[in-house]
Amino acid sequence: MNFQEWFRLFQQQILHTSIIEWLAVGFGVSEVLLAKKNNIWLYPTGIISILLSMFLLLNVKLYAEMLLSIYYLVMSVYGWMIWKKRKIDGENQVSWSTSQELLIAVLIAVVGFFVLYFALRHHTDSDVPLLDAFVSSTAWAGMWLLAKRKIENWIFLNISNIVAIPLLFHKKLPLMACLTTFLFIVAIFGFLDWKKIIGKRKFRVA
Repeated sequence: MNFQEWFRLFQQQILHTSIIEWLAVGFGVSEVLLAKKNNIWLYPTGIISILLSMFLLLNVKLYAEMLLSIYYLVMSVYGWMIWKKRKIDGENQVSWSTSQELLIAVLIAVVGFFVLYFALRHHTDSDVPLLDAFVSSTAWAGMWLLAKRKIENWIFLNISNIVAIPLLFHKKLPLMACLTTFLFIVAIFGFLDWKKIIGKRKFRVA
């Protein structure tokens, strides 16, 4: 397929995009911009985006990403509670992960991948079990780190994003694919912004 054919297909997909997908994308964009700014309002906007995305993913049989959305929902509530508590306690800060936290994140990604792949391969009609499992498991680890305000969350989320983009195009969800591309770019700047925040704090302490 040449570029003109691809662009024509993309235009057709955009024209047939549902209002639910438009809303999911809008709230998703708001969520990641708020996360980049280290703003607690990322959670309520994210929860709305998650609920809308769950409906879309179920319809296109991306079951692992559907489970990922449920996990996102739980982690969003968990993260919201942690951020509020730390703000009250005066510990509302981002930081690098400890070795133990990184190990837990890697275990979440690896164990999650094998569990999801097995479940998708043997218990669903998914035609992309390998990619679906990889996207979801790495994002699980990223969301756990985001809830704990660890800078490495951006790395795990972008590993997930880079694989999710072609997967979503394959599933004819162009707006979701474009949103994920946007998230990939913002995550790079999010990492850099959080790194600056940590650096400034260390400079003040020194």
